[in-house]
Amino acid sequence: MARMSKAVLHQVAEYFKVLSEVSRLQVLCSLRDGAKNVTQIMAETGLGQANVSKHLKILTQAGMVRRQPQGVQVYYEISDPMILPMCELVCQGLQNRLQVQLQEFQPTP
Repeated sequence: MARMSKAVLHQVAEYFKVLSEVSRLQVLCSLRDGAKNVTQIMAETGLGQANVSKHLKILTQAGMVRRQPQGVQVYYEISDPMILPMCELVCQGLQNRLQVQLQEFQPTP
């Protein structure tokens, strides 16, 4: 990353800003198993219709999710192939860090 231009680093920062919202992460997790419509995403996440629609719009504009019209329904699916592996990597790293921190606070016999 040291050799990336400021403009490229700005784009990277914008990408991560999209992922910095819990509700958007919930929507992405909902889409992990395949395409869903807004109603299905609402049922899985517990988010309201307006909230889901807002976050889907942001994820779509960022290129992370794509819309797939099917008749009168619109289905959404993950379009960025690196999004789930990247999220898994971050989650695993956080889990490892938490385990180390817990071990540090364990009393020694």
